[in-house]
Amino acid sequence: MVSADTKLAEENRAAGEVLARLATNADQFEGYAHPHAARVAKLADEVAQLFQLAHADRLSLRSAALAHDLGEMVMRRDYLKRAGALSADERLDLARHPVIGEQEAARAGANRGAQLLVRWHHEWWNGTGYPDALRREQIPLAARILRVADSYAALTDARPFRPAFSEEEARRHLAEWAGLEFDPRIVRAFLSLEGLIELRSHARPESTTEELTEVSDNISTAASPSPASPVQY
Repeated sequence: MVSADTKLAEENRAAGEVLARLATNADQFEGYAHPHAARVAKLADEVAQLFQLAHADRLSLRSAALAHDLGEMVMRRDYLKRAGALSADERLDLARHPVIGEQEAARAGANRGAQLLVRWHHEWWNGTGYPDALRREQIPLAARILRVADSYAALTDARPFRPAFSEEEARRHLAEWAGLEFDPRIVRAFLSLEGLIELRSHARPESTTEELTEVSDNISTAASPSPASPVQY
């Protein structure tokens, strides 16, 4: 007779395999040049260990990291790959993707904790995120960790609409937006990480400081702390 623990472990393993396949598809749709979701999962788990999250919570966080872009993949909007600011209607439409992602994570077999982390991974520390405008400790710790890990990984990889940031540029962005978008404690913990391959930027050696500064200025402008102006990473 199969024990309950063994059955749960098998279910988690099966769900993990499904999420890993879907994450690869989502990375391809998003136009990442390198694996993104798996990188986010590793970075988020490293921070989670610093905060001594329980094993079950870390499992939910890793699953959510793999599933966090499923909503955008299902929506398949062309504006996600377009350079330039989003229109008001596009921003409103984009704000639906965490809820759609929550639903897709459920279909893939992710546990309820992981589903909610997908839903809340775009909530901001100051309460101007989406979809539920949670603020500060209303946002689960794991969701706050996922917000930082996803942002760093996205910034340090090339996207269809911009080149990759250097590690220095991405770290500076996290520090500048701590207390607005990001939980300052999570940022401090993240910036203390060292020696991980996943921390390396994928910026091209020929990328100029002027290119990166221009991109940083554009993101900072788009990132005005307003619920109508989510950052497009």
